[in-house]
Order: sequence, then C-alpha cells, then structure tokens
Amino acid sequence: MNAGSTTTPLPRTPELIAQAYAAMSDQEAERVQAGFAAAAARPVTLRANALKTAPGEVAEKLTERGIPFERVPWYEDAFVLGDGVREKTVWELELYQEGKVYLQSLSSMLPPLALAVRDGADVLDMCAAPGGKTSQIAALTGGTAHITACEMSAPRAEKLAYNLSKLGVHGVNIMRTDARRLDEFFSFDHILLDAPCTGTGTFRLGDNRAENRMTGKLLAKTARSQRALLDRALTVLKPGGTLLYSTCSILPEENGEQVAAALRRHRDCSIVPLAVQQAGVADDDAKPLPASTRALAGAFEDGSIPTLKSAVEGTVTVCPSQRFEGFYLALIKKQ
Repeated sequence: MNAGSTTTPLPRTPELIAQAYAAMSDQEAERVQAGFAAAAARPVTLRANALKTAPGEVAEKLTERGIPFERVPWYEDAFVLGDGVREKTVWELELYQEGKVYLQSLSSMLPPLALAVRDGADVLDMCAAPGGKTSQIAALTGGTAHITACEMSAPRAEKLAYNLSKLGVHGVNIMRTDARRLDEFFSFDHILLDAPCTGTGTFRLGDNRAENRMTGKLLAKTARSQRALLDRALTVLKPGGTLLYSTCSILPEENGEQVAAALRRHRDCSIVPLAVQQAGVADDDAKPLPASTRALAGAFEDGSIPTLKSAVEGTVTVCPSQRFEGFYLALIKKQ
C-alpha cells in the first residue's frame, strides 16, 4: 500500500446478525448471508387491490406504460417489477394514485394469506399501520370482514386511516391504543399480530447503520413487547379462532422461542401447521380454505418461497433472498 493512501473500512456485522448466524447450521448461515447480499438488488413489488381492480387490469396498465413485470404463481394479486424499476415510477401511475395498487414486499403479503380470514368474521390487526396487511385482509374477504385495527402512535394512526381510505377499505374500527392493553371485553375470530421486532430479516449487506440499530438492547425491548402482545392476543381470541403471529426477524428469540413460551402459558392453544393447509380443508370444520391459502402452502412445500429450519414444527421461517425479506409465521388455534 502506498504511503498516505486510505481505504474505506468494511462495515462490521451487526451484533444481532452475528447472533442469528451463530444459531444456524453453517449451510443455513451461508444461505442467509447470500440472501442479505442479493437483497441489494431486490425488485419493487406491488399488490393489486382487489377492492378496486383486477390483476388483469394492472397487468394491462403496466404493459401500456412499458413497465416489465412478472406474476407470482402463488398469489394472483402480486407483481414483481423488472430490473431498474423504482418505486418512484409506481408513484406516478394512475393505478397507484387511485389506490388500485399498493407497494408491498412479497414477505409482508404472506401473513394475511396464511391467516385465511372467513368472510364476515371479526378480525383484529394488533399493529396495523401503515395498513398494507389490514387492507389486504379486507380485499381477500371482499370487504366483508369486520376489522378492528390498533395503532398507538397518532401520526401512524393517521397514515393508517389515509391509506385505508385511499384503498377503498371502509368500516374499519381504528383504535388509537396500545394493543397490549386491549380490554378483555373484546373477542375476535381471527387476529393478525405482525409484531414489532428487530428487523433482522430486512438486513442488507453493506448497511452501515445497522450496527447501531440491531443491538441486544433492541432485542430485549422487542422481546418484552412480543410476549405481552401474544398474551393479550391469545386472551381476546375466541375459542376456535386463529392467530397469525409474524415478524420480519430471523432470530429464534423473537420467533420460535416466543411462540413456544406462549403455548406453555396458554395450554388451550396449539400450532396449526401451515403446510397442512395445502390439503385445502380447515382442520375440524370441513370448510374449504381459500385457494390463495392453499397456493401459499404449496409454495412453502415446493420451495417457491425459500425457507429455513424452524424450531417449532409447523411454523415457517422465510430465508432472506433477492425477492424475499427474512420473515417468520406461526398460525395458532385456540381450542
């Protein structure tokens, strides 16, 4: 090296990412690291809003504007846009301005599909802002679900209300409250708990700010919140009802360990294996599951959605990749 020359120091691996690697086999750690590297080129993805349009119209309008795209085989409303297409391009489309499409990652589309909400059911979205999953539940049920959406932050609650209105979602009971303190008077058929987490699944190699963000202190904070939210969710869930717990984390402390501990505290609850849904029938009431839910289970089975080993059997950990953020899903039923 010449005297006086300088080099840019390589970014350090954040504490929690190193912790995640240590909890995996060498092979899985290599897959995750490769996924974090590929995430730098993650494409823009969007969801056709079935309350206002059909996938065919979205495909037609994108083609007219010369925007390349791919359809997603396991979810007809999902689109993956071509290389080089940026979110700004979508913002300029009438489709976007009219609420006919919603920018949403593929991983974040998974929880509403896995929850398989029945038409007309009472639904709670515990951490609802900015409203992507809330609006997706409304779209999947044709607007028939009775949805309560919680958000404790005033600015985020306003953003939630704005997005739901733009997307044509009406009649949602938005509660500006901490879902951990929901009154036991409430009861719901289905609950979506997309819990606050460390975000380790969203890490991208070369993120210089992640080292300061993804720390043990953050993990301790989110783990406490997750435990309290799970306890409240399983308390207000009706007998026979289902809870979908999800995080954008790959840490066992936020995923399998949280779920296993919650099941020990709530002995009347058990895991519904997500892959079982491929059979197409709910476990004890013989009602067919939605085609989108069956297709999702098939994608987990055939590897269309890359997964990692999960500590709790029947739950799913999505492996970070170019198209997917790292994500965790567990479906829980109350007896």
